[in-house]
Amino acid sequence: MKNKYILGIDTSNYKTSIALVDNDEILVDKRKFLEVKQGERGLRQSEALFQHVRNLPLMFEELNETFEGKIAGLSYSSKPRPVTGSYMPCFLAGESFAKSIASFLKVPAFAFSHQEGHIEAARFGLEKKPEDDFIACHFSGGTCELLHDFRIIGGTKDISYGQVLDRAGVRMGFAFPAGEEMDIIACETDESTDVLTPVKVNDSFVNLSGFESQIQRVIDSEDKNRLIREIFERTADSISEMIIQASAKIGVSDILLFGGVSSSTFIRNRLKSDFADGIIKIQFADSYLSSDNAVGTALLGRKCLWD
Repeated sequence: MKNKYILGIDTSNYKTSIALVDNDEILVDKRKFLEVKQGERGLRQSEALFQHVRNLPLMFEELNETFEGKIAGLSYSSKPRPVTGSYMPCFLAGESFAKSIASFLKVPAFAFSHQEGHIEAARFGLEKKPEDDFIACHFSGGTCELLHDFRIIGGTKDISYGQVLDRAGVRMGFAFPAGEEMDIIACETDESTDVLTPVKVNDSFVNLSGFESQIQRVIDSEDKNRLIREIFERTADSISEMIIQASAKIGVSDILLFGGVSSSTFIRNRLKSDFADGIIKIQFADSYLSSDNAVGTALLGRKCLWD
């Protein structure tokens, strides 16, 4: 295995990512946010695909300046979820580059889903790995799902928490994606408004479009910082309730949270307090490995090649 490496590529609707791993550690982890114009709330798939095609050669040039070794295989994200029919055009960029490089180097290329990569990255580096039977909570810009063996057992029936935060943040004047800046404000603000009704949770599912509509209706009449704190409070409280209901529904108490929304300091602290009794055991992915990255994809390729 010495001096042999796996190169991972992930091209989501938010970031272009590449990662390099060997049999022991993460050697390279490069990411670049896709550019979104001020005031806009995301990208069309065609624009995301174009930016990935533009970003990847530059990232490989940077990698080539610092890396010397033999690539033993490539792995890439080919679709959002590991289910039939899951598809997003933005992943074609990573797939095309991975297959081309693998063919030229005469090494294998392994395809995984973006979500599988998220879970693998989330598990990496945890002091105590979750039991084999655990609930994976994927809360990110475009995803709000509770998974058991990749079967959806909870989450949203319409938009995601990330979309709620980004739409509110862009309306408030923040750049997209807005969650990280809003999280800092939520943590630093002592008091919240009291204008939003709690998000209802039924059978570990939520509908968030009504929550988003509430926020948009009051956004111009409330103190911005205090409203942000209440948005995060309501978000964290409903996530807690979803976890409680999902755990009771399938009898699993080990919970792993990951994704950009799950990396929020405010939400993490709130959930740690909610589950401090340890009856339901929650773990968070490392904050840096919680958001979109190619590390998990590379680690999955390593498993295929060497484990």
